[in-house]
Amino acid sequence: MLTPSSVRSDTMPGVREDTGGFDLLAPDGTTYRVDLVDDVLAPENTLLAERLEGRRTVAFVSPNVERLYGHRLRTYLGTHMGTSDWSLTVLPTGERNKTLASAERVCEVARRSGLDRNGVMLAVGGGVLADVVGFAASVYARGVRHARVNTTLVGQVDVGVGVKTGVNALGAKNMLGTYHPPHASLCDQGLLASLPEREIRCGLAEIAKLAMVLDPELLTALERCPDVFLRGDAAGQTETRVMRASMRLMMEQLCPNLREHDLARLVDFGHTFSPVIETAGGHRLRHGEAVAVDMALSCLIARHLGLLRADECERALDLIRRLGLPLYDRSTCTPELMADAVRTAWQRRGGRLNLVVPSALGSGAFLENREDVPERLLTAALAELEERGTAEAANGARELAR
Repeated sequence: MLTPSSVRSDTMPGVREDTGGFDLLAPDGTTYRVDLVDDVLAPENTLLAERLEGRRTVAFVSPNVERLYGHRLRTYLGTHMGTSDWSLTVLPTGERNKTLASAERVCEVARRSGLDRNGVMLAVGGGVLADVVGFAASVYARGVRHARVNTTLVGQVDVGVGVKTGVNALGAKNMLGTYHPPHASLCDQGLLASLPEREIRCGLAEIAKLAMVLDPELLTALERCPDVFLRGDAAGQTETRVMRASMRLMMEQLCPNLREHDLARLVDFGHTFSPVIETAGGHRLRHGEAVAVDMALSCLIARHLGLLRADECERALDLIRRLGLPLYDRSTCTPELMADAVRTAWQRRGGRLNLVVPSALGSGAFLENREDVPERLLTAALAELEERGTAEAANGARELAR
């Protein structure tokens, strides 16, 4: 899975890869492209401008992107568009701002800027910004185009390659959302160099998710280089291979089921317990960290059920550790909260739990019913997870004391 996929006909549903990115054609006729581009904001690089097609553009950036790239983005838009044809607004991000109020703010800015049905909303930032702006675009004037420049690892391997938008509401993560394919989605690997280590590790959780249930070769690549995207230029070739493999896997999984008519999805590995871990913890853990804890718990559940060999379970937990991600969160990994996560997932997935667990490293299986994860098994897995998490914390403290 780490080599380019074979060339296929443009008229056949599927994902086609070329040197510049990926084209997706779903069975329902939906099509979109994800571009891989170097130095996307260089004025001489015309790709973003070409994707915007000269349309009236209302751009939004996160505060960090404003600090790092705001001047470059303004210069770029000013170079390729008329002064009255674009605007740029800084939008607060983070899970606490992933709200309906933020989406309404985007719509307010768009209306004040005179955006009509032919215009485009542009999000330059991470996954939260893309979700909020994409949601706003899907409902503004009953739907306008939206484009993304994905600046985080999570954005480039996950949010940026799909069609989902959403905001948190009613005490639940992504309770309100739509399926709204992007008019353009651009990923510049060079932008990742400005990310803090914690953000990179959160993105690695989403890559590990795919590797553990879909691709043993990608799993091996992560084991060989758990600090990929953290090492700088020396890891450039490995980074590109891991990036392309992750994007291709995600898009290939999404393509036949783009609007989730089938709620059993292998890419939901790590996403059954994590929404409760995030929300109940007040978003103290970031999304990728909550996904890592979910993956660890799911691996232990699979081992307790005899679905995953003990040595493979250890290998999976070891990879999570080596990626610098947590195995356990004391305040949220309680039998009560995790049982609530099971109930919530069962309700949202149409009366099926569809808990994804590894059946072997590189392949996955579904636990469809709530009865497949009885309370005693969940309690036992959590107790073991607590023991491992406590030992891991103690080891970390000893390392710091040296």
